[in-house]
Amino acid sequence: MRIDSPFWSRYIRLVKNTVIPYQYEAIHDRIPEAEKSFAIQNFRIAAGHESGEFQGMVFQDSDVAKWLEAVGYSLQVMPDPDLERLADEVIDLVAAAQQPDGYLNTYFTIKEPDKRWTNLAECHELYCAGHMMEAAVAYFDATGKRRLLDVMCKFADYIDSVFGKGEGQLQGYDGHQEIELALIKLYRTTVNDRYLKLSKYFIDVRGQSPNYLTEEWERRGRKTFFPEMKDFGGDYAQAHEPVRQQQQATGHAVRAVYMYTAMADIAAETGDVSLYEACKRLWDNLTGKRMYITGAIGSQAFGERFSYDYDLPNDLAYAETCASIGLIFFAERMLRLEPNSQYADVLERALYNTVLAGMSLDGKKFFYVNPLEVVPEACHHHNKQHVKAERQGWFGCACCPPNVARLLSSLGNYVYSTSEKTAFVHLYVGGEAKLKLGTYNVRLVQETDFPNDNKVAVKVFPGGEAVFSLAFRQPNWCPTMRISVNGEPLLTDGRLMNGYIMVDRLWKDGDVVELELEMPIIRMNANPLVRETIGKVALQRGPFVYCLEEADNGNLLHELLLPKEAELQAIYQSDLLGGVTIIRGLAERTSASEWNGELYKPASSETSVEAALTFIPYYAWANRACGEMTVWMREE
Repeated sequence: MRIDSPFWSRYIRLVKNTVIPYQYEAIHDRIPEAEKSFAIQNFRIAAGHESGEFQGMVFQDSDVAKWLEAVGYSLQVMPDPDLERLADEVIDLVAAAQQPDGYLNTYFTIKEPDKRWTNLAECHELYCAGHMMEAAVAYFDATGKRRLLDVMCKFADYIDSVFGKGEGQLQGYDGHQEIELALIKLYRTTVNDRYLKLSKYFIDVRGQSPNYLTEEWERRGRKTFFPEMKDFGGDYAQAHEPVRQQQQATGHAVRAVYMYTAMADIAAETGDVSLYEACKRLWDNLTGKRMYITGAIGSQAFGERFSYDYDLPNDLAYAETCASIGLIFFAERMLRLEPNSQYADVLERALYNTVLAGMSLDGKKFFYVNPLEVVPEACHHHNKQHVKAERQGWFGCACCPPNVARLLSSLGNYVYSTSEKTAFVHLYVGGEAKLKLGTYNVRLVQETDFPNDNKVAVKVFPGGEAVFSLAFRQPNWCPTMRISVNGEPLLTDGRLMNGYIMVDRLWKDGDVVELELEMPIIRMNANPLVRETIGKVALQRGPFVYCLEEADNGNLLHELLLPKEAELQAIYQSDLLGGVTIIRGLAERTSASEWNGELYKPASSETSVEAALTFIPYYAWANRACGEMTVWMREE
C-alpha cells in the first residue's frame, strides 16, 4: 500500500527524512547530546576493521537491525538511492562480522567467544538474530538484494543445527522472544520449511519440564548477567509452563506479545487449533484486564512487566513503547486468523495513542515509558525515576526509537487484509492498495482526512467487473456508520459481521463507497476493579484518547473536576501541535484559598471556582513546555 493521507503522510515523511537519518547518526555515535550507542562501532570491531572492546548493552546489535528494517519498509514506498547506498554499506559491515560457521553476534564475537549459547535467559543472542532476520526480509522485499538475506539464512541454518531434539543439540530457547516471529517471515520469503519447523520448535519446547532456563542457570553456577534479574521467576520470560497452558499475560510485556505474535503466526501456518485457542485466551486477559485505555501494556517498572489483573496505575505506569508495538503485531496476526473488529480496535488504540506518543512531533526525541499521569517534581521521587516529563534524545537501551520507525514505515501493512473473496478495511488511512482477491487483482483508492475528518471515500478498480465483498470496520467508538455506494444509501441492517459491515456486489471500475463515521466525544470509565480510576473519567473522540496538559490548563491538574452536565466541544486547530482537534469545556477547580495553610481540617463543602478546560490528544503531549499531564480526571 502507498499511503497518501494528510495525517499519516506527515509521519511517513518524518520517518524517511528525519527519524531514519537521525537514528543513523545515533548508531554511529555522532549526536553529541544523545547517549552513545556503540552499535556500529561494535560491528566494526567484530568485523576486524578496528580494535577495541565491546560497549553498550548486550543486545546492541538489534538497534542496527531495526534501523535496517525501517529503511527496508521506507524504500518499499519511497525509493531513495542515497539511503539505499548507506544501508548497503551497513549490510556489508554486518556481513563482514559474520563468523565462518554463520554465527553473528558482536558481543560474543568480541567479548566472550567461548560462551556462545550459555546464557540464553539473559543475553539475547536469538533475539538479536531475529531482528536481523526481519531486517533482511524487509530489505529484500524493498530492493530484491539478497546480501543480508543470504547472511541471515546462513545464520538460521546454523541455529537450526544447534537447537532441536536431535543428538548433541541444545533443547533450549531464548529468554527474550523475537526469533520465533522472525523465522516465520524468513520462511514465507524463502519457502524453506526448516525455518517454520524451527520457529515451532522454539514455541513448543518453551516452558516444558525440566525447565531449560533454570537448568542453564544452575550450569552457570547460578550467576546472572543482569544482577537485578536474579529473583525473576520463569513467568518473567513466559517459560513457567508450556505456552498452550498459559492463562494470563505474565512477565516482561514485550517478550510476551512477541511470543503471542509468533504463536498466532504458527497457528495460521499449521492449523494448530490448541495454539489458536491459547492466543484467544491470552488476548482476552491482556486486553480485558491488563491494558491501559491508551493501548499501553506492562504496568510495572520493575522488570518492565505485567503485574496482576486490573492493576493499572497511571503515574507509575511503565507502558513501554515497544510493548504497544508488539501488541499491534499480535492484533494484526489475530486479524489474519479471524477478521474481528475487536483486534483492529485495539490495534488502532495502541497506534494512535501510545505509539505516536513515543516520538516527538519533530521525530528527534522519544519516550521509552508512556505514563498516563505526570507531575514533573514526582519523577525524581517515590520510585518514579522511570517516568519522564520530557522525551529523551536517545537511550543506552534504545529499542523503542527504531521500533517506532519500523512500525510507521510499514503502516500500509496494517490497513487491509484479504480472504478468498473479501477485502477487509481495518484502518481508515488514505492511499492506494493493490490486493489479490481470488483470481482478481483489485486496486482500492482510499481518500480521507481521517482522523481529522469523519468522511471516507473508497474507489474500487477490479480491472473490469468482479463479484466480491468489501468489509468496512465499524470502530467501537463509532455508534453509527452511514454507507452509500455510487451515491445510493446502503441499508446496513443485518450486514454487520464481527464488527464489519459487509458490502457484497458486482463491482465495476470506478465504483465509489462513501462512509460517514459518527465521531462523538465519549466520556470513558474504567472497570471499578481498577482502583486508580474509580470516580474518574477520560475523554475519547474517534481513535484518540485525550489528556489535560499544564501548558493549557495550569498546574495542579488534580484539583480539576468535570461536572457530568458540562458541555464539551471539539474544535480543530491547524496551528496547534501540527494540527489537532482539541476538546474544550468548563470544569470546577477546588480552591485552597480558605485553608489558611492548614494541612488537615474537618470536612466541609469544598470551595471551587470555574475553570476553562482544554484537552489535547494524548499522543501530542510533552511537545511544549515541561509540565503536568493527566488522562483521567475527577467527575461529579
